[in-house]
Amino acid sequence: MDRRLNFSVKPVTARFIAPDGEIVETTIEIRTNPITFRTCRVTLSRKGEKEPGTERLPAPPPDADHTANCPFCKPQLTSKTPQCIESLAPSGRLIHGKSVLFPNLFPYGSYSAVSLFDDNHFVEIGTASVASYCDSFLNCAQYLKNILATDPEALYMAITQNHLPSAGGSLLHPHLQVNADRVVSNHHRFLRRRATEYFKAWGTRLFADYLRHELEEGKRYIGSTGEWQWLTAFAPEGFYEIWGVFQGCTSFRDLKDEDWADLARGVVRTQQFYRSLCRNGYNLGMLFVEDGNASLELRVVILARSNFAPWVRNDHTGFEVMLGDMATFVPPEETARLAQDFWV
Repeated sequence: MDRRLNFSVKPVTARFIAPDGEIVETTIEIRTNPITFRTCRVTLSRKGEKEPGTERLPAPPPDADHTANCPFCKPQLTSKTPQCIESLAPSGRLIHGKSVLFPNLFPYGSYSAVSLFDDNHFVEIGTASVASYCDSFLNCAQYLKNILATDPEALYMAITQNHLPSAGGSLLHPHLQVNADRVVSNHHRFLRRRATEYFKAWGTRLFADYLRHELEEGKRYIGSTGEWQWLTAFAPEGFYEIWGVFQGCTSFRDLKDEDWADLARGVVRTQQFYRSLCRNGYNLGMLFVEDGNASLELRVVILARSNFAPWVRNDHTGFEVMLGDMATFVPPEETARLAQDFWV
């Protein structure tokens, strides 16, 4: 296993003279992501730091009750949102339970859509129902299936979420984004090649071996919801980064309704964990390469973002933007220990 995936931690030491005159030594862990080979830095000296705006859960956004101008709220929904072409949705929009799906008015690719949760304009992190998430995921899945039926070359697919403007969300009304394209994204390209080369070299799957290592070591494993196994990222590229891995499943088309419900349960539990940390912004992402390749298993990545509140600093500094190394404060092992309470 060690030859296949290298869970590398390289400690480096910084020495300086403190204001009181004492010589101080502090350790920074440089970790290498076994999947991407990218490095991150865990600045252990900042572990106990309370960032401004995280002492308590921030108040709702000022426009949390402003439903009259929201295009996703009823009764504006049908008049303010676009409709799908007939081959993707004969009635113009896809409906599953309380979820409504329609094209993104400002698309990011050939097939770009929005999947709403329910009729609520603002839902605080950790308070959405599992059923609402499940309906939204199932709506996304149906849309992607319809795309593949009409354009099988649009095989680079994603389901994402931006919760609140600090995570990139342009509208408060809770929704998922779904995208498909013939043009490969950077992450799709890398993961497809990495998983394929790994399978050719070892005869086993990349995420399956990663998960096996984490289950054996146990330090970053959180728990399960059905077939989804939840753990913290060994070398996080965001704050409190959590993964859900579905071992053995390489296509979203193989997921049953209960698998989507189990995914929704894990997502809501992750949100509840973030809420306990007084965090109100987060991102979610799932990437699919629907080319019949049996190497890349399903994984969802979730991470907390800077709070949406006045005078809160951004979670990306010049270090991340210019050097390319994420710098986080809390070791993933500590994040896993704290998150486990929400999987009991």
